[in-house]
Amino acid sequence: MDKVAPPEKLNTLFTSVFTEGQLIKMTLSDRRLKSIPYTKVTFRPVKLAAGLRFQAEYVYEKKVTHENLNDEEAILRAMALMTEDFKQANIFLSDREIQVLAAKSDRPRIVEKAAVKKDLPVLSHNQAKKYIIPDGSPCDFLIRLGVMDENGKVFQRHYGKFRQINRYLEIVEDVYPALTASPQKDRPLRIIDFGCGKAYLTFAIYYYLKILKQRDVEIIGLDLKEDVIQFCNQVAKDLGYGQLQFLMGDIADYTSDHADMVVTLHACDTATDYALINAVAWNTKVILSVPCCQHELFRQIQNDLHQPMLKYGILKDRLTEYLTDGLRGLKLEACGYDVAMIEFTSLEHTARNIMIKAVKANPSFEATNTETAADRRSQSAAARASAKKADRAQEQYEALRDFYHVNPTIDKLK
Repeated sequence: MDKVAPPEKLNTLFTSVFTEGQLIKMTLSDRRLKSIPYTKVTFRPVKLAAGLRFQAEYVYEKKVTHENLNDEEAILRAMALMTEDFKQANIFLSDREIQVLAAKSDRPRIVEKAAVKKDLPVLSHNQAKKYIIPDGSPCDFLIRLGVMDENGKVFQRHYGKFRQINRYLEIVEDVYPALTASPQKDRPLRIIDFGCGKAYLTFAIYYYLKILKQRDVEIIGLDLKEDVIQFCNQVAKDLGYGQLQFLMGDIADYTSDHADMVVTLHACDTATDYALINAVAWNTKVILSVPCCQHELFRQIQNDLHQPMLKYGILKDRLTEYLTDGLRGLKLEACGYDVAMIEFTSLEHTARNIMIKAVKANPSFEATNTETAADRRSQSAAARASAKKADRAQEQYEALRDFYHVNPTIDKLK
């Protein structure tokens, strides 16, 4: 079936938008069909080594992707998106604002008005990023661990580690409201970091919560290497981090009565599963896990349909990695968590960069004197919706597990 030809006035508009040098931002929204995977697309001008480009940012439910286009490509892409995927465009230029309403793609309505702020486009693709711990500002644990000098200047050789630490803190900041919602009375927030290693990120979360947020915390780092534990405890002592301690032990054997947040950033193979199992048992509010070395299902997976692909070891390895983490995510959803798979900076010893971010959904509400009947109805409805979502996730988990004939350790999570 032939598609309706794009209206000429839209083509003229987008041509001027991407060629006159006045574009600040253009956002396409209001999907024509719910099946369209991205909810909006934003175009911004960026200056790259190759010259001026337009970065298209696609926003999905649980991820964001980007591509850089020249002016001709941007015009064509915007036209296709506007006529096929979206009904509305909001265009911000340095001298005016334009709104396009196109419920019918062949008859768009274009409305212009003067710009509220006459800003010029920001073209630099490498603007100075506002880090939670900024470069140039002395930070005690980063100085002690050799990432920055006494004046706060980050050593060039450690800049990757510096960015990783700040990326981690951005994720912690994102889950901070859930972490601190309805805190238990008369006790500090407890965070347990399984397989903490040299503990750059363990020190970072202590610094963020205790020093920047002024929260009462109790943070425990756990690792199997005695020399690492001794070193980290000495650093914590030197810095006066009195509520941070490091213990030697195995994840599977560690016991506790509660934890508000569980972190496991490089636990190998089934060690990740035991960390998740413990976290759920403690009714942990937030779980951040970057698994690696997912070997367990490689030895188990059987599937007649996929056998022609599974005979190639490298493809089998990658498939079982994704299957392992997919099953973990579904199992956490079945236990009442909102789960997202997000990108995280790779660790030194592994290229794995997928983080499982799980936040407890609909935490229990404490009754108050001001609670109304409407509040109780709302809470009850939220609880029913959460239970329905958990049941569906368990069904999907079992179907996926049985389809590949695997018995993952995460299945112990009930």
